[in-house]
Amino acid sequence: MRCEGAPGVLITRPEPAASATAERVARIGFFPVVAPMLVVAAARLPRPRPPLQAILVTSANAVPALGAFDRTTMLLAVGDATADHARRAGFSNVHSAGRDAEALVVLAARLCHPGRGPLFLASGAGQGLALAATLRAAGFDLRRGVAYGTRAATVLPQVAIDALEGTRLRHAMFFSAATARAFVACMVSRAGQLGGMEALAISSQTAVALNPLPWLRIRVASHPNQDELVALLT
Repeated sequence: MRCEGAPGVLITRPEPAASATAERVARIGFFPVVAPMLVVAAARLPRPRPPLQAILVTSANAVPALGAFDRTTMLLAVGDATADHARRAGFSNVHSAGRDAEALVVLAARLCHPGRGPLFLASGAGQGLALAATLRAAGFDLRRGVAYGTRAATVLPQVAIDALEGTRLRHAMFFSAATARAFVACMVSRAGQLGGMEALAISSQTAVALNPLPWLRIRVASHPNQDELVALLT
């Protein structure tokens, strides 16, 4: 439930994840303002051959591209939210790494074996390359498919402009360096409106991308996942 008198939090991640984060932020007493800085364009991946040992998914944005895949195939998700999204899509054997790409590699090494068949990594354009290289170096036959692409927003949504012109916003949440860069580009002529806001960054790379703006401070999540980023609000 949104509290009209609560401090505001700008949420810059793409939809539909932005709305899910907004609901979570509202539950802990903040007023969310959704301002996606990236637009996701989903692809549709063909069902691979031969049968897979496991599917690896680095973002919930990749799940819609898996419509042709066998729902009984083991699916390894980067975090709990992505795992929940996969279960809602019908996958029945889902495991969460609970954290980040490094944890996903550890999970794959624990649950899979190089001799039991190929792995398939579904990720965004230009993403997951280091993860794929690590697993291939460990002897896995890993195939990769681009499950979605993104484009940066070029203007702030009106709801964000209105919020910045008021006095409500206290925090802005950034889930990737790409969203941070897009926000910085949109704020070139509005930097003075940040006032006493603090930026909450999911990683050090995201924090670096936010440096050009005059934030009160930039704080970085202790681990690169939503739980730790939201924890910075409490």
